[in-house]
Amino acid sequence: MRFTPQNAINSMSKKLELAGNPGNLDPAVFFALRFIGIPFGGIFIILDSMSAPGGFMDGKGLLIGLPAAILGFYLPDILLQSRIDRRQKEVRKAMPDGLDLLTICVEAGLGFDAAMSKVYEKWDNELGRAFGRVVREIQLGKLRRKALRDMADRLEVTEMSSFVAAVIQSEQLGVSMAHVLRIQADQMRIRRRQLAEEEAHKAPIKMLLPMALFIFPALCIVLMTPAFLILVEQGMGPLGG
Repeated sequence: MRFTPQNAINSMSKKLELAGNPGNLDPAVFFALRFIGIPFGGIFIILDSMSAPGGFMDGKGLLIGLPAAILGFYLPDILLQSRIDRRQKEVRKAMPDGLDLLTICVEAGLGFDAAMSKVYEKWDNELGRAFGRVVREIQLGKLRRKALRDMADRLEVTEMSSFVAAVIQSEQLGVSMAHVLRIQADQMRIRRRQLAEEEAHKAPIKMLLPMALFIFPALCIVLMTPAFLILVEQGMGPLGG
């Protein structure tokens, strides 16, 4: 904490919150993990100094150690960002079904808070845990709209922000909550289908690089080797002799 700027601490706290606080890590501890990764590069330098002349590590300590140190420094950030993306994707995927369950509970006569408690009881996923935290905060005295806004800030999912805004607006205007939830569920389902179609359109582009690096060369070898062997035996044989 003494050597870390306050803005960096706040930014890291926000990222850890977005990731769901994995392992209840403190921001300062996470920064320490980044710097602990740097000495891994020194291991290769030590192996280089201990390697026998002509060995595999002879003269390659710095060449391998520097990228290893850089990777060790940035690897915690990469893993944290991956967890954030995975968590947001899980919430986005679960929202249509979660809102359907909320709608059913509200139409059955439960209040909105009790409906969120049902979602938390039935589902053991990121969306259910987010609703469960909102319910606990409301029970501790926080206003519902404040707790919902805080949930949207912790997730930073566009669909969740839209849902929270609609719920708060319906509460202020006195609109039927069940009607709003049903509309939101339909919109989330359409949005989920659009995202799936977008990912499907990206798939051919993502497949192009591995095809060019791995599949096409192997295919060329399989197809061209027999022809090359025939040319060597028939046409190029006398020249080679």
